[in-house]
Amino acid sequence: MEQVRQHHHVHPGHHRVAVPDRRDRAVGGDRPLRHRPHHAGADQGGRPGRGHGGPAAMNRLRPGSAPHVPLLMVVALLITAITLTSPAIDDGSGGAEPVPVPVPVAVKKEVPVRVADEGVARRGELVALRQLVIATGPDDFGLGTWRSVLDRFGTPYDVLLAGSEPVTPQRLTTPEGVGRYNAILLTNNALLREGPAGQFTSALDGPQWTALWDYERTYRVRQVALNTAAGTEPEDHCLRARSEVAVEGTPVPLALTDAGREVFDHLNPDVRIPLTGSYLYRTGLAPGCTAEPLLTAGDDVVAVLSRAPDGRERLALTFSTGVGSVPELLLGRGLLRWATRGVLLGEQRHWFSVDVDDWFNVTMRKYPDGRTGLYRLDGRDAVAAAAAQDELARRHPQAGEFRLNLPYNGSRLDAGAPATCEDTGSPDSLSGCSKFLVDEFRWVNHTANHPQMNDTTYAVNRAEIERNLEFAAAAGIPVPPTVLKTPEYSGLGVYHPDRADLSGPPTDHGLGGSNQALLDAARDLGVKYVQGNMSFAGHRPPCFNCGVAHPLRPEVFVVPDWPTSIAFEATEPAEQTALFNAAYGRAGTDPEHGDRDLTYEEIIETEAEIAAQHLMNGSVYAHTLHQGNVREYRPGHSLTFDWVGATVAKYSAYFAVPLKNPDWVSLAGYVEARTAHFAELAARHDAVWNRVTGTVAYTPAATGALFVTGLETRPATEADQRSADEAETYGSDTVSRVGLTAGDRVVLKTRPAA
Repeated sequence: MEQVRQHHHVHPGHHRVAVPDRRDRAVGGDRPLRHRPHHAGADQGGRPGRGHGGPAAMNRLRPGSAPHVPLLMVVALLITAITLTSPAIDDGSGGAEPVPVPVPVAVKKEVPVRVADEGVARRGELVALRQLVIATGPDDFGLGTWRSVLDRFGTPYDVLLAGSEPVTPQRLTTPEGVGRYNAILLTNNALLREGPAGQFTSALDGPQWTALWDYERTYRVRQVALNTAAGTEPEDHCLRARSEVAVEGTPVPLALTDAGREVFDHLNPDVRIPLTGSYLYRTGLAPGCTAEPLLTAGDDVVAVLSRAPDGRERLALTFSTGVGSVPELLLGRGLLRWATRGVLLGEQRHWFSVDVDDWFNVTMRKYPDGRTGLYRLDGRDAVAAAAAQDELARRHPQAGEFRLNLPYNGSRLDAGAPATCEDTGSPDSLSGCSKFLVDEFRWVNHTANHPQMNDTTYAVNRAEIERNLEFAAAAGIPVPPTVLKTPEYSGLGVYHPDRADLSGPPTDHGLGGSNQALLDAARDLGVKYVQGNMSFAGHRPPCFNCGVAHPLRPEVFVVPDWPTSIAFEATEPAEQTALFNAAYGRAGTDPEHGDRDLTYEEIIETEAEIAAQHLMNGSVYAHTLHQGNVREYRPGHSLTFDWVGATVAKYSAYFAVPLKNPDWVSLAGYVEARTAHFAELAARHDAVWNRVTGTVAYTPAATGALFVTGLETRPATEADQRSADEAETYGSDTVSRVGLTAGDRVVLKTRPAA
């Protein structure tokens, strides 16, 4: 099943109703609620303390029935999609314009160390931070693997097709004696290709191998080879053949040795890497050889670190691994980090963000028997969600930062509700409890009433964006004004040409088909970032973890999300199961439906597997769910956290490094910087590493940003908070974002890995 699913396949006609009158507000349950002053006990990050009175200490509220919604509203929803303008609601401000609540700003902790000059160096000590991939042809299986690893990092590389282009000293060094490449990456150790008679010979002859090895020795450049067979040609990696096999259905588990745990230190030390869809050479080490096994399959060696007689350092895998396979996603970072000694342009970290759309709103609920109704969360569900976040962090320390993002619709937010999760008799426990738990979640402007914005006027667009911020301010909820998530990603060029026919998926007209009035209103109100959807080709950026400057309003930057197949109409397992199977089951409506219906447990497993792939490959984009999915259908369980927990469990089984969970402004800023980084790479200016002085020098083509792994960092000062430089230590790496000014040379101190 394709990972990028059309979001509307699971829930066509995804429309909601904002209720304009207080009398129609959903009534909360009878569970006890607690009161505290707004933001009391918040730590430096703005998150409430975990001691007495925090969410972990709250009484779990008893499950109850869905909130009552008048029948008239149900009928209206079933007849047509209705968008209501923002009602004149008492926002608790006494008529005065509410003052926005300050949004906590992420504080820089580290910055890269800049120095005045890179110094001098002798031949062999200056190497460009660019990698060289050598393949046997454009259809070489390993070429796609290396491209996938390098493109995720955003590191510059060249491809040399052996046999079509010779390997010469001039190809490897500049006339000034600078090494052009910091790592040599082979698709297989001998670069074998099949001849006309079926025989296999190396695509490089003896002089070309010699030229390559001389370069590696002179410039101390490491080599990594995939799909390495045992033997002594063209050189000996100390591997001796035991057997070989095509690995198809049943995975072969690979384990790390002690030396492997050092090279792949981002992984769980006890990880078992499932190898499948591969050809595997099972080997042992030659007697008396000093090579170090890195990976084993049972008693067999399947990855090795060795040193050639002339001192060159080499790493070899004895199996093939395809693009997007688990071994490629798990091992790629360690292979590249070892090859480059940990100093390279680009970076890879791992992220998990989840948006729960339509907070405070009412959404349609579809029962397993086909009946429909309306559903709105209450305070009990908010308490349960906060507790589930704590439980997730307890079970999986890698997700210790995790908090939900809540794109909210404020027209049904009762700003005057007491900020408590105790039962005070308030008719709207969700509003009051959300105010109490305000720092447990992050908030995103999703418009006041959730209208379709494909054809809305400037006045309507402005009112929807601006009024929603005012509702939040009146309730004491901090919302960044620079981020906007439009209802159903509407207004961004994806819509049904026939507005009367909302069946089936909408048509992607590209960002050029966006609502100009929406973009103008967003820009005028200070919106910098608008969320898009990876389901739609028009929203997909051209590079990994990048975004798109909107072609109709370049000041607005589109950052896409990942959709999920957790249906917006589902609040419990039976509903999710029925809706999923209606689309993807045995008789499903999706063209790629399966050959049988799935159980709820299988659906969660399937959806978690897709999301875990995003986490493992380092995708920063948020995943989208909806408010009904947060309903605590039984104590400690919701569709949201069943899926979140399963996803994080898969990640944690493989990785030791944490999952980053940035606020939306930081996430979008990162995506914007990654986009600038790739634009800078396109100019093909090389950063040069001076290994004598331990510095990297770079002259940028444009003003923007460049990511560098392996720089020395220092604690950030107050003045650094206003600079474009930023850094962090992630696992055993330092990752830096360096601010660039076109033509201004920067020199940075390095911190190589072993």
